[in-house]
Amino acid sequence: MSLSTDTITSRERLLLALAGVFVALNQAALVAARGDSWLMIWPALVWSVCAAAGHRVLSRRLPARDPFIFPVVMLLTGWGLSLVDRLAPAFAARQVLWAAFGVIALIVVISRPRILRLLRRYPYTWLVLGTSLLMFTVIFGVNPTGYGARLWLNVLGLGYFQPSEVLKILLVVYLASYLAAHGDRLRTETVRLGPARVPSPAVMGPLLTMWGISCVVLVWQRDLGTAALFLLVFLAMLYVATGQRSYVLAGLGLLAIAVLAAYFLFDVVKLRVDIWLNPWPESQGRAYQIVQSLLAFAAGGVIGEGAGLGAPGYIPVVHSDFVFAALAEEWGLAGALAVVGCFGLLATRGLRIAACHAEAERRFNALLAAGLSATLAAQALLIMGGVLKIVPLTGVTLPFVSYGGSSLLGSFVLVGLLLLLSGPSPPEPAPEPLARKAGRLVRRLTKHL
Repeated sequence: MSLSTDTITSRERLLLALAGVFVALNQAALVAARGDSWLMIWPALVWSVCAAAGHRVLSRRLPARDPFIFPVVMLLTGWGLSLVDRLAPAFAARQVLWAAFGVIALIVVISRPRILRLLRRYPYTWLVLGTSLLMFTVIFGVNPTGYGARLWLNVLGLGYFQPSEVLKILLVVYLASYLAAHGDRLRTETVRLGPARVPSPAVMGPLLTMWGISCVVLVWQRDLGTAALFLLVFLAMLYVATGQRSYVLAGLGLLAIAVLAAYFLFDVVKLRVDIWLNPWPESQGRAYQIVQSLLAFAAGGVIGEGAGLGAPGYIPVVHSDFVFAALAEEWGLAGALAVVGCFGLLATRGLRIAACHAEAERRFNALLAAGLSATLAAQALLIMGGVLKIVPLTGVTLPFVSYGGSSLLGSFVLVGLLLLLSGPSPPEPAPEPLARKAGRLVRRLTKHL
Protein backbone atom coordinates (compact mmCIF):
# COMPACT_ATOMS: atom_id res chain seq x y z
CA MET A 1 0.00 0.00 0.00
CA SER A 2 1.42 3.38 -1.04
CA LEU A 3 2.04 6.00 1.60
CA SER A 4 0.59 9.50 1.57
CA THR A 5 2.94 12.38 0.89
CA ASP A 6 2.51 13.68 4.45
CA THR A 7 3.49 10.28 5.85
CA ILE A 8 6.53 10.12 3.56
CA THR A 9 7.66 13.62 4.59
CA SER A 10 7.19 13.02 8.31
CA ARG A 11 8.92 9.62 8.15
CA GLU A 12 11.91 11.04 6.28
CA ARG A 13 12.09 13.99 8.71
CA LEU A 14 12.12 11.65 11.70
CA LEU A 15 14.86 9.47 10.21
CA LEU A 16 16.95 12.54 9.35
CA ALA A 17 16.52 13.82 12.91
CA LEU A 18 17.78 10.50 14.33
CA ALA A 19 20.71 10.58 11.91
CA GLY A 20 21.44 14.17 12.93
CA VAL A 21 21.55 13.25 16.62
CA PHE A 22 24.03 10.46 15.87
CA VAL A 23 26.25 12.68 13.67
CA ALA A 24 26.26 15.50 16.25
CA LEU A 25 27.09 13.18 19.16
CA ASN A 26 29.78 11.44 17.13
CA GLN A 27 31.44 14.74 16.21
CA ALA A 28 31.12 16.02 19.78
CA ALA A 29 32.79 12.86 21.12
CA LEU A 30 35.63 13.34 18.65
CA VAL A 31 36.10 16.96 19.71
CA ALA A 32 36.11 15.94 23.38
CA ALA A 33 38.60 13.11 22.78
CA ARG A 34 41.01 15.47 21.03
CA GLY A 35 40.50 18.32 23.49
CA ASP A 36 39.65 20.75 20.68
CA SER A 37 37.55 23.86 20.83
CA TRP A 38 33.82 23.22 20.52
CA LEU A 39 33.92 25.29 17.34
CA MET A 40 35.35 22.15 15.71
CA ILE A 41 31.86 20.67 15.71
CA TRP A 42 31.26 22.73 12.55
CA PRO A 43 31.21 19.70 10.16
CA ALA A 44 28.06 18.48 11.91
CA LEU A 45 26.50 21.93 11.53
CA VAL A 46 27.22 21.99 7.79
CA TRP A 47 25.81 18.48 7.55
CA SER A 48 22.61 19.67 9.25
CA VAL A 49 22.18 22.49 6.74
CA CYS A 50 22.68 20.08 3.82
CA ALA A 51 20.24 17.56 5.27
CA ALA A 52 17.58 20.20 5.90
CA ALA A 53 17.99 21.72 2.44
CA GLY A 54 17.85 18.32 0.75
CA HIS A 55 14.74 17.31 2.70
CA ARG A 56 12.98 20.56 1.89
CA VAL A 57 13.64 20.33 -1.84
CA LEU A 58 12.72 16.64 -1.93
CA SER A 59 9.41 17.39 -0.20
CA ARG A 60 8.56 20.03 -2.80
CA ARG A 61 9.94 18.43 -5.97
CA LEU A 62 9.44 14.72 -5.28
CA PRO A 63 6.72 14.27 -2.66
CA ALA A 64 6.08 10.58 -3.52
CA ARG A 65 9.72 9.46 -3.12
CA ASP A 66 11.16 6.62 -1.09
CA PRO A 67 11.48 7.99 2.49
CA PHE A 68 14.40 5.78 3.55
CA ILE A 69 17.08 6.44 0.92
CA PHE A 70 18.04 10.05 1.68
CA PRO A 71 18.27 9.63 5.49
CA VAL A 72 20.46 6.51 5.16
CA VAL A 73 22.74 8.27 2.67
CA MET A 74 23.07 11.30 4.94
CA LEU A 75 23.80 9.07 7.95
CA LEU A 76 26.66 7.39 6.08
CA THR A 77 27.91 10.76 4.82
CA GLY A 78 27.92 12.34 8.27
CA TRP A 79 29.68 9.31 9.71
CA GLY A 80 32.25 9.58 6.96
CA LEU A 81 32.83 13.29 7.65
CA SER A 82 33.65 12.55 11.29
CA LEU A 83 35.98 9.71 10.28
CA VAL A 84 37.87 11.88 7.78
CA ASP A 85 38.13 14.65 10.40
CA ARG A 86 39.52 12.05 12.82
CA LEU A 87 41.92 10.29 10.43
CA ALA A 88 43.07 13.10 8.12
CA PRO A 89 42.15 16.50 9.61
CA ALA A 90 43.89 18.34 6.78
CA PHE A 91 41.31 16.95 4.34
CA ALA A 92 38.22 17.47 6.52
CA ALA A 93 37.21 20.86 5.09
CA ARG A 94 37.60 19.57 1.54
CA GLN A 95 35.44 16.53 2.28
CA VAL A 96 32.73 18.69 3.86
CA LEU A 97 32.77 20.92 0.77
CA TRP A 98 32.41 17.90 -1.52
CA ALA A 99 29.52 16.64 0.61
CA ALA A 100 27.76 19.98 0.12
CA PHE A 101 28.39 19.79 -3.64
CA GLY A 102 27.05 16.24 -3.60
CA VAL A 103 23.76 17.33 -2.01
CA ILE A 104 23.51 20.15 -4.56
CA ALA A 105 24.08 17.62 -7.37
CA LEU A 106 21.35 15.40 -5.92
CA ILE A 107 18.96 18.36 -5.81
CA VAL A 108 19.75 19.22 -9.43
CA VAL A 109 19.06 15.63 -10.53
CA ILE A 110 15.72 15.29 -8.76
CA SER A 111 14.67 18.73 -10.03
CA ARG A 112 15.10 17.60 -13.65
CA PRO A 113 12.76 14.62 -14.16
CA ARG A 114 13.29 14.80 -17.93
CA ILE A 115 16.83 13.55 -17.36
CA LEU A 116 15.47 9.99 -17.39
CA ARG A 117 14.14 10.49 -20.90
CA LEU A 118 17.46 11.92 -22.05
CA LEU A 119 19.31 8.97 -20.57
CA ARG A 120 16.86 6.58 -22.23
CA ARG A 121 17.04 8.11 -25.70
CA TYR A 122 20.80 8.56 -26.11
CA PRO A 123 22.51 5.51 -24.56
CA TYR A 124 25.30 5.29 -27.13
CA THR A 125 26.10 8.97 -26.63
CA TRP A 126 26.66 8.42 -22.92
CA LEU A 127 28.68 5.28 -23.59
CA VAL A 128 30.96 7.07 -26.05
CA LEU A 129 31.34 9.97 -23.62
CA GLY A 130 32.27 7.66 -20.76
CA THR A 131 34.76 5.57 -22.70
CA SER A 132 36.28 8.73 -24.19
CA LEU A 133 36.86 10.05 -20.67
CA LEU A 134 38.48 6.77 -19.75
CA MET A 135 40.73 6.76 -22.81
CA PHE A 136 41.65 10.36 -22.05
CA THR A 137 42.66 9.20 -18.57
CA VAL A 138 44.82 6.43 -20.03
CA ILE A 139 46.73 9.04 -22.06
CA PHE A 140 46.79 12.04 -19.73
CA GLY A 141 46.01 10.50 -16.34
CA VAL A 142 48.00 11.36 -13.22
CA ASN A 143 48.27 10.14 -9.66
CA PRO A 144 48.17 12.85 -6.94
CA THR A 145 50.64 10.84 -4.82
CA GLY A 146 53.20 10.76 -7.63
CA TYR A 147 53.26 6.96 -7.91
CA GLY A 148 50.87 4.10 -8.60
CA ALA A 149 48.03 3.83 -11.11
CA ARG A 150 47.23 7.04 -12.96
CA LEU A 151 43.46 7.12 -12.50
CA TRP A 152 42.86 10.87 -12.11
CA LEU A 153 42.70 13.92 -14.35
CA ASN A 154 44.03 17.28 -13.25
CA VAL A 155 41.21 19.78 -13.85
CA LEU A 156 42.92 23.09 -14.71
CA GLY A 157 45.07 22.83 -11.61
CA LEU A 158 42.00 23.17 -9.35
CA GLY A 159 41.81 19.55 -8.27
CA TYR A 160 41.73 15.94 -9.37
CA PHE A 161 38.82 14.09 -10.92
CA GLN A 162 38.40 10.32 -11.35
CA PRO A 163 36.48 9.61 -14.59
CA SER A 164 35.64 6.04 -13.59
CA GLU A 165 33.09 7.46 -11.12
CA VAL A 166 31.19 8.95 -14.05
CA LEU A 167 31.72 5.93 -16.26
CA LYS A 168 30.10 3.51 -13.80
CA ILE A 169 26.85 5.51 -13.97
CA LEU A 170 26.98 5.94 -17.74
CA LEU A 171 27.69 2.24 -18.13
CA VAL A 172 24.58 1.35 -16.12
CA VAL A 173 22.53 3.75 -18.27
CA TYR A 174 23.79 2.14 -21.47
CA LEU A 175 23.17 -1.39 -20.22
CA ALA A 176 19.67 -0.51 -19.00
CA SER A 177 18.75 0.98 -22.36
CA TYR A 178 20.24 -1.86 -24.40
CA LEU A 179 18.80 -4.63 -22.24
CA ALA A 180 15.37 -2.96 -22.16
CA ALA A 181 15.32 -3.05 -25.96
CA HIS A 182 16.95 -6.46 -26.49
CA GLY A 183 16.27 -8.44 -23.32
CA ASP A 184 13.65 -10.61 -25.01
CA ARG A 185 16.01 -11.40 -27.90
CA LEU A 186 18.69 -12.45 -25.42
CA ARG A 187 16.28 -15.11 -24.14
CA THR A 188 14.93 -16.31 -27.48
CA GLU A 189 17.58 -15.81 -30.19
CA THR A 190 20.19 -18.48 -29.50
CA VAL A 191 22.67 -20.56 -31.48
CA ARG A 192 24.09 -23.98 -30.67
CA LEU A 193 27.67 -24.05 -29.39
CA GLY A 194 28.58 -27.69 -28.75
CA PRO A 195 26.15 -29.20 -26.24
CA ALA A 196 24.81 -25.82 -25.12
CA ARG A 197 22.86 -22.97 -26.65
CA VAL A 198 24.16 -19.40 -26.36
CA PRO A 199 22.71 -16.03 -27.39
CA SER A 200 23.09 -15.01 -31.00
CA PRO A 201 26.29 -13.04 -31.73
CA ALA A 202 24.14 -10.33 -33.27
CA VAL A 203 22.54 -9.76 -29.87
CA MET A 204 25.50 -10.33 -27.57
CA GLY A 205 28.08 -8.71 -29.84
CA PRO A 206 27.53 -5.07 -28.78
CA LEU A 207 27.39 -6.02 -25.09
CA LEU A 208 30.54 -8.13 -25.17
CA THR A 209 32.37 -5.54 -27.26
CA MET A 210 31.53 -2.81 -24.74
CA TRP A 211 32.49 -5.05 -21.84
CA GLY A 212 35.74 -6.10 -23.53
CA ILE A 213 36.82 -2.54 -24.33
CA SER A 214 36.12 -1.39 -20.78
CA CYS A 215 38.02 -4.29 -19.22
CA VAL A 216 41.00 -3.93 -21.56
CA VAL A 217 41.30 -0.23 -20.80
CA LEU A 218 40.89 -0.79 -17.07
CA VAL A 219 43.43 -3.61 -16.97
CA TRP A 220 45.76 -1.31 -18.89
CA GLN A 221 45.32 1.15 -16.03
CA ARG A 222 45.86 -1.64 -13.46
CA ASP A 223 42.53 -0.69 -11.83
CA LEU A 224 41.36 -4.15 -10.81
CA GLY A 225 38.70 -2.82 -8.43
CA THR A 226 36.79 -0.80 -11.04
CA ALA A 227 37.11 -3.62 -13.60
CA ALA A 228 35.63 -6.11 -11.11
CA LEU A 229 32.87 -3.64 -10.19
CA PHE A 230 31.89 -3.13 -13.82
CA LEU A 231 31.77 -6.86 -14.50
CA LEU A 232 29.68 -7.63 -11.42
CA VAL A 233 27.16 -4.90 -12.27
CA PHE A 234 27.09 -6.12 -15.88
CA LEU A 235 26.27 -9.67 -14.76
CA ALA A 236 23.64 -8.51 -12.26
CA MET A 237 21.81 -6.46 -14.89
CA LEU A 238 22.09 -9.26 -17.44
CA TYR A 239 20.50 -11.66 -14.97
CA VAL A 240 17.70 -9.21 -14.12
CA ALA A 241 16.94 -8.72 -17.82
CA THR A 242 17.04 -12.37 -18.86
CA GLY A 243 16.72 -14.54 -15.75
CA GLN A 244 19.41 -16.84 -17.17
CA ARG A 245 21.80 -18.18 -14.51
CA SER A 246 24.09 -19.56 -17.20
CA TYR A 247 25.08 -16.01 -18.17
CA VAL A 248 26.14 -15.26 -14.61
CA LEU A 249 28.14 -18.48 -14.32
CA ALA A 250 29.81 -17.83 -17.67
CA GLY A 251 30.65 -14.27 -16.62
CA LEU A 252 32.13 -15.40 -13.32
CA GLY A 253 34.21 -17.93 -15.25
CA LEU A 254 35.48 -15.14 -17.50
CA LEU A 255 36.29 -13.08 -14.40
CA ALA A 256 38.28 -15.98 -12.92
CA ILE A 257 40.22 -16.38 -16.18
CA ALA A 258 40.91 -12.64 -16.33
CA VAL A 259 42.16 -12.59 -12.71
CA LEU A 260 44.36 -15.61 -13.37
CA ALA A 261 45.86 -14.00 -16.46
CA ALA A 262 46.34 -10.68 -14.65
CA TYR A 263 48.04 -12.51 -11.77
CA PHE A 264 50.85 -13.62 -14.07
CA LEU A 265 50.96 -10.43 -16.17
CA PHE A 266 50.74 -7.58 -13.64
CA ASP A 267 52.75 -7.24 -10.43
CA VAL A 268 50.07 -5.20 -8.65
CA VAL A 269 47.48 -7.97 -9.14
CA LYS A 270 49.97 -10.65 -8.08
CA LEU A 271 50.77 -8.68 -4.92
CA ARG A 272 47.10 -8.31 -3.95
CA VAL A 273 46.36 -11.98 -4.49
CA ASP A 274 49.48 -13.10 -2.57
CA ILE A 275 48.76 -10.95 0.47
CA TRP A 276 45.12 -12.06 0.35
CA LEU A 277 46.11 -15.72 0.50
CA ASN A 278 48.71 -15.32 3.27
CA PRO A 279 49.68 -11.86 4.53
CA TRP A 280 51.46 -12.89 7.74
CA PRO A 281 54.95 -13.74 6.37
CA GLU A 282 55.19 -10.14 5.09
CA SER A 283 53.34 -8.41 7.91
CA GLN A 284 56.07 -5.77 8.17
CA GLY A 285 56.48 -5.40 4.42
CA ARG A 286 54.12 -5.63 1.48
CA ALA A 287 51.22 -6.92 3.59
CA TYR A 288 51.60 -4.32 6.36
CA GLN A 289 48.39 -2.50 5.38
CA ILE A 290 46.06 -5.50 5.40
CA VAL A 291 47.62 -6.92 8.60
CA GLN A 292 47.08 -3.61 10.42
CA SER A 293 43.52 -3.60 9.13
CA LEU A 294 42.86 -7.03 10.63
CA LEU A 295 44.41 -5.92 13.92
CA ALA A 296 42.11 -2.88 13.94
CA PHE A 297 39.06 -5.15 13.59
CA ALA A 298 40.35 -7.31 16.44
CA ALA A 299 40.99 -4.27 18.66
CA GLY A 300 37.46 -2.97 18.09
CA GLY A 301 35.81 -6.02 19.59
CA VAL A 302 32.04 -5.90 19.90
CA ILE A 303 31.37 -2.26 20.84
CA GLY A 304 34.65 -0.61 19.79
CA GLU A 305 37.21 1.66 21.41
CA GLY A 306 34.99 4.73 21.13
CA ALA A 307 34.82 7.74 18.82
CA GLY A 308 38.24 9.39 18.51
CA LEU A 309 39.97 6.55 20.36
CA GLY A 310 42.05 3.60 19.23
CA ALA A 311 45.01 3.74 16.84
CA PRO A 312 43.69 3.36 13.26
CA GLY A 313 46.43 5.74 12.09
CA TYR A 314 48.82 2.79 11.88
CA ILE A 315 47.01 1.74 8.71
CA PRO A 316 48.44 3.53 5.64
CA VAL A 317 45.85 5.50 3.61
CA VAL A 318 43.29 4.68 6.29
CA HIS A 319 41.01 7.61 5.42
CA SER A 320 40.47 6.27 1.89
CA ASP A 321 40.69 2.57 1.11
CA PHE A 322 40.67 1.34 4.74
CA VAL A 323 38.13 3.66 6.36
CA PHE A 324 35.93 0.64 7.17
CA ALA A 325 38.71 -0.79 9.35
CA ALA A 326 38.99 2.50 11.26
CA LEU A 327 35.22 2.55 11.74
CA ALA A 328 35.31 -1.01 13.08
CA GLU A 329 38.07 -0.15 15.57
CA GLU A 330 36.11 2.82 16.92
CA TRP A 331 32.64 1.27 16.82
CA GLY A 332 33.37 -2.45 16.93
CA LEU A 333 31.30 -5.21 15.43
CA ALA A 334 28.12 -3.24 16.19
CA GLY A 335 29.25 -0.31 14.06
CA ALA A 336 30.49 -2.52 11.23
CA LEU A 337 27.18 -4.39 11.10
CA ALA A 338 25.31 -1.06 11.17
CA VAL A 339 27.20 0.07 8.04
CA VAL A 340 26.53 -3.26 6.32
CA GLY A 341 22.86 -2.87 7.26
CA CYS A 342 22.75 0.64 5.78
CA PHE A 343 24.08 -0.55 2.42
CA GLY A 344 21.79 -3.55 2.57
CA LEU A 345 18.82 -1.24 3.12
CA LEU A 346 19.88 0.98 0.20
CA ALA A 347 20.17 -2.06 -2.08
CA THR A 348 16.83 -3.43 -0.91
CA ARG A 349 14.99 -0.16 -1.44
CA GLY A 350 16.61 0.19 -4.86
CA LEU A 351 15.42 -3.27 -5.89
CA ARG A 352 11.98 -2.45 -4.55
CA ILE A 353 11.95 0.61 -6.82
CA ALA A 354 12.96 -1.64 -9.73
CA ALA A 355 10.08 -4.01 -8.93
CA CYS A 356 7.63 -1.09 -9.04
CA HIS A 357 8.65 -0.49 -12.67
CA ALA A 358 8.25 -4.12 -13.73
CA GLU A 359 5.69 -3.33 -16.46
CA ALA A 360 6.96 -3.76 -20.01
CA GLU A 361 6.62 -0.06 -20.82
CA ARG A 362 8.84 0.83 -17.85
CA ARG A 363 11.55 -1.77 -18.38
CA PHE A 364 14.30 0.83 -18.75
CA ASN A 365 13.42 2.37 -15.39
CA ALA A 366 13.40 -1.04 -13.74
CA LEU A 367 16.79 -2.02 -15.15
CA LEU A 368 18.27 1.38 -14.32
CA ALA A 369 17.13 1.14 -10.69
CA ALA A 370 18.44 -2.42 -10.42
CA GLY A 371 21.78 -1.44 -11.96
CA LEU A 372 22.27 1.58 -9.71
CA SER A 373 21.42 -0.50 -6.64
CA ALA A 374 23.82 -3.24 -7.75
CA THR A 375 26.56 -0.64 -8.23
CA LEU A 376 26.26 0.64 -4.66
CA ALA A 377 26.02 -2.85 -3.17
CA ALA A 378 28.87 -4.35 -5.21
CA GLN A 379 31.23 -1.44 -4.51
CA ALA A 380 30.53 -1.59 -0.77
CA LEU A 381 30.94 -5.37 -0.63
CA LEU A 382 34.18 -5.30 -2.62
CA ILE A 383 35.93 -2.84 -0.30
CA MET A 384 34.47 -4.20 2.95
CA GLY A 385 35.41 -7.73 1.93
CA GLY A 386 38.86 -6.53 0.88
CA VAL A 387 39.79 -4.92 4.19
CA LEU A 388 38.51 -8.04 5.99
CA LYS A 389 40.59 -10.32 3.71
CA ILE A 390 37.49 -12.10 2.47
CA VAL A 391 38.30 -11.16 -1.14
CA PRO A 392 41.48 -9.66 -2.66
CA LEU A 393 41.80 -5.95 -1.97
CA THR A 394 40.46 -3.99 -4.93
CA GLY A 395 41.08 -0.39 -3.89
CA VAL A 396 37.59 1.03 -4.54
CA THR A 397 36.12 3.50 -2.08
CA LEU A 398 33.36 2.85 0.45
CA PRO A 399 30.51 5.02 -0.90
CA PHE A 400 29.71 8.13 1.16
CA VAL A 401 32.20 7.16 3.89
CA SER A 402 35.67 7.12 2.32
CA TYR A 403 37.57 10.30 1.53
CA GLY A 404 37.31 11.33 -2.11
CA GLY A 405 35.48 14.12 -3.91
CA SER A 406 34.84 12.24 -7.16
CA SER A 407 33.43 9.24 -5.33
CA LEU A 408 31.21 11.34 -3.08
CA LEU A 409 29.85 13.45 -5.94
CA GLY A 410 29.24 10.42 -8.17
CA SER A 411 27.48 8.54 -5.37
CA PHE A 412 25.11 11.45 -4.73
CA VAL A 413 24.26 11.68 -8.43
CA LEU A 414 23.54 7.94 -8.39
CA VAL A 415 21.25 8.33 -5.38
CA GLY A 416 19.53 11.29 -7.05
CA LEU A 417 18.63 9.04 -9.97
CA LEU A 418 17.33 6.37 -7.59
CA LEU A 419 15.15 8.94 -5.80
CA LEU A 420 13.86 10.20 -9.13
CA LEU A 421 12.95 6.64 -10.09
CA SER A 422 11.20 6.11 -6.75
CA GLY A 423 8.61 8.75 -7.60
CA PRO A 424 5.75 8.40 -10.08
CA SER A 425 6.76 8.71 -13.71
CA PRO A 426 4.89 8.50 -17.01
CA PRO A 427 5.32 5.44 -19.25
CA GLU A 428 8.48 5.52 -21.30
CA PRO A 429 8.11 6.38 -24.99
CA ALA A 430 9.06 3.59 -27.32
CA PRO A 431 12.59 4.07 -28.68
CA GLU A 432 12.67 5.11 -32.31
CA PRO A 433 14.42 2.58 -34.57
CA LEU A 434 17.79 3.68 -35.86
CA ALA A 435 16.77 3.04 -39.48
CA ARG A 436 13.78 5.37 -39.12
CA LYS A 437 16.00 8.10 -37.66
CA ALA A 438 18.45 7.70 -40.54
CA GLY A 439 15.64 7.81 -43.12
CA ARG A 440 14.20 10.99 -41.65
CA LEU A 441 17.64 12.60 -41.66
CA VAL A 442 18.20 11.67 -45.33
CA ARG A 443 14.81 13.12 -46.29
CA ARG A 444 15.64 16.38 -44.52
CA LEU A 445 18.98 16.65 -46.28
CA THR A 446 17.57 15.90 -49.75
CA LYS A 447 14.77 18.40 -49.17
CA HIS A 448 17.29 21.24 -48.94
CA LEU A 449 19.39 20.16 -51.91
